[in-house]
Amino acid sequence: MYVVKSPLSDANLATVSEALQGALVDLVDLALVAKQIHWNVVGPRFRSVHLQLDEVVSTARAHSDTVAERAAALGVSPDGRAATVAVGSGIGVTPEGWVDDSAAVRSIVDALGAVIARMRERIAATGEPDPVTQDVLIQVAGDLEKQHWMFQAENG
Repeated sequence: MYVVKSPLSDANLATVSEALQGALVDLVDLALVAKQIHWNVVGPRFRSVHLQLDEVVSTARAHSDTVAERAAALGVSPDGRAATVAVGSGIGVTPEGWVDDSAAVRSIVDALGAVIARMRERIAATGEPDPVTQDVLIQVAGDLEKQHWMFQAENG
């Protein structure tokens, strides 16, 4: 049942819906992973890494809302439930317990890299069926790539 009628054809909507749902799942998980590391980071660079992780959380949360609202605008019900995120995320396992600052940076670099790679696939997939969605995903990727660069520079 569609409550909101999409301007896209059924075939294009299927492609775009898959891209948006995947992006939503990855962004929700990225926010959770960054917050988990944020709570558990220790070491000489604790404060700077701790604060920088909150920037990732804020970025991921803001973009997850934009992505979910884009899906809703197209008549697709976004699904950010924990069970859906757990089975659909492209982010690997997050370290458990205390994480020294260098390992924390490596973990978030890996998580960001995984999300960015999948986001770039979604950008390619949505170009023809819906340039508006593609534009949303390009903005997400750009902001995540900035965070990725900044964290990579931490362990230079």
